[in-house]
Amino acid sequence: MKKKSYSLVDKDKALRNMLASNSLGDFFGVTKETLDLVWSYLTSPSGNSVTYVSMEIGADLDVYNPVKRHLLSLGVTGSTNPKLAYHAKRFLFGPEKIPNYSGGLGVLAGDSLKSFADCKIPVAAISLLYRKGYFSQLVDSKIGQINWSSEWRPEETATLYLLKDPQEPDIPLEIEIPFFELSDKVVMAYARIWINMEINDNMDFFVPEILLDYGTPSSPEWIRNAAQQLYDSSSEKAKALQRRLLGAGVLPAMNALGITSRTIHLNEQHGVSLVLHMIAERLKEQLGDDYQMLASEADISAAAAIVAKHLVYTIHTPVKAGHDLFNRNIYKEIGHSFCQRILLQLADDQDNPASFNFTNLAMRVNRATNSVSRLHKEVTKRQFPQYAQKITAITNGVHHPTWISDAKAEVYDSFPELENWRQDPSVFANAELLLHNKKFRTYLEEAWATDNHILIRYINQMLINHRSQKLTTWIDPPNFLSHLDDEQGMLYPGAFTIGFARRFSTYKRADLIFEDIDALTGIINEFQQPVNFVYAGKAHPSDEPGKALIKLILDCQVELYEKSHGLAKLIFIPGYDMSIAKMMVAGVHAWLNSPKRPLEASGTSGMKAAMNAIPNISIIDGWWAEGYNDGLTGWKFGYELPVDDINALSEHPNTLLYAEDSISFYKVFKEILATFINPDLRSNYIDKCIRNISINCPRFSTHRMVAEYALRYDLELPPSVERKLEKFRSLYQSEI
Repeated sequence: MKKKSYSLVDKDKALRNMLASNSLGDFFGVTKETLDLVWSYLTSPSGNSVTYVSMEIGADLDVYNPVKRHLLSLGVTGSTNPKLAYHAKRFLFGPEKIPNYSGGLGVLAGDSLKSFADCKIPVAAISLLYRKGYFSQLVDSKIGQINWSSEWRPEETATLYLLKDPQEPDIPLEIEIPFFELSDKVVMAYARIWINMEINDNMDFFVPEILLDYGTPSSPEWIRNAAQQLYDSSSEKAKALQRRLLGAGVLPAMNALGITSRTIHLNEQHGVSLVLHMIAERLKEQLGDDYQMLASEADISAAAAIVAKHLVYTIHTPVKAGHDLFNRNIYKEIGHSFCQRILLQLADDQDNPASFNFTNLAMRVNRATNSVSRLHKEVTKRQFPQYAQKITAITNGVHHPTWISDAKAEVYDSFPELENWRQDPSVFANAELLLHNKKFRTYLEEAWATDNHILIRYINQMLINHRSQKLTTWIDPPNFLSHLDDEQGMLYPGAFTIGFARRFSTYKRADLIFEDIDALTGIINEFQQPVNFVYAGKAHPSDEPGKALIKLILDCQVELYEKSHGLAKLIFIPGYDMSIAKMMVAGVHAWLNSPKRPLEASGTSGMKAAMNAIPNISIIDGWWAEGYNDGLTGWKFGYELPVDDINALSEHPNTLLYAEDSISFYKVFKEILATFINPDLRSNYIDKCIRNISINCPRFSTHRMVAEYALRYDLELPPSVERKLEKFRSLYQSEI
């Protein structure tokens, strides 16, 4: 089909339509009509919208950017209008990283907001803007992970806008948030407000991500320092303060922007200090300015019950490190004494009487508590039996237009059975009709080969760069292959490639399959075919056992290579981000997940692989307990430890089942290699690929997930929107 050409007049007209303004500033990528429509929903007196609070939001533009794609389709390179040229060039040539996320939780938040925008559900998100992001990762073969911080410039990043003060348009909008020191001495903090626009594929709706920037000259230095880096764990006080920066900023930000949402969704408990402010507001309305003196325990409980009606809470992990416990004395230094009263009543922890438990607070004060998979629901009920009746499941999903590769998208576009797949993931079910279509199978394998070639080319170039690094820096390359000559020290497209990428934490057992290298290499030598193991991921800077796991992976490389006579090559890709993730989930031949069951609440990386027709090899944990489909979409291994087993939730090294689950993996690995390599069995492998499209793509899209959340939100939506959501809910029911 011949590409349409656009005149300069057409291009300028299109650009003018993409620039919209209101009292908060100029915004590029939507029409004035769309801008006003979204804000009218969010500021409606009815409160018929949702405010979504998350500590981190993954929104890198190099994996999903509808505005840039539209500009490229128009052939725009600039404009004679200086303002239009400025915005167009930011999208076309500006920075594309927004490093305000650490991993799965933040990426899920970003995917959720994209689906809210696609489905036209009125949502505003609130998070913090971290000027030093999370952390950047270097990896040295002798040291392991090295953490360093790098500042980024939101001012130069497309989709990010510093809001203007409607009363004084020449200065930024700034809100003030009271903090307290000992003896209730008030200290004012100030935050400027940025908005990152999550614009949908059709560019006719968006979700604003409100990012609170405490790095202003007006704020005290200790506030500015606490807000610089995501998950600052330099001290318990810094960690507690950062959580408070988020929770305390929610209501002032909503008030400043006129956002009236009657439902607030807490994506994890990081921002739950918001509850303290909501309870205080309620008591002030009821008892007057002297509420702190007048309020009884019964008054606090009654106010909490009313506040709970406005809150939806998603809990994401059963792992202890994911739940905030703060020493009571620490919280005295950053919170008012009346807040201490509320916390003593609502955030107690019988096992840790000297601490406040913020997960307990979040579990107690909400109208709906959601786990992130069916299995996680059972685990959460066991952990919090007092709230069991209100704990339900909404299994996570991923934003399929973000994670499907260009090559796979081209295949999906080529068959009428999958028409409109970007807007409607339900059509993926029609891939079952293509199971025996030779043309489809051929195209799919060709696209797979393209994606594999892209991944392998990236790795080989990385290895070349690392060889050069040896001569110019003190960093010793993290990959053994970087020390070999070019022919030996490279990977080849087409070799069976397993991918593993996620946060490095002990319960995720990244090194599980290397427990018995003799057994692993024995299988590979039996087939006499090359196998690549491609790993990536970060460990939290304060997680020493997690960082030790990265070092263990690096230390396996030489033994694996030598015992397989060069057939097995283990690669570690430093600097894991959304772009590397997208390349990996599309370019490998199988996706590995090896947590200790049942500690993986959901996991979404395997869903991203499934969107690209990649089978999973996984422990039956998290989402895979629902996505395995009796082996139609991949393989399972490992001991299926019951949730009520005495050791089920233990993270102690002696309970991590390395020996049992690695033996189980070696058994299934032999079957997997045979299916992939043997021409007589290869069709069975492709069947699993296609059934990932037909079964898992419709079920595990965030479109289905947000459709389920919409019921929890109790929104009144236009009939056209509600019909679409009902269709997506019909694809799969998390709660059974």
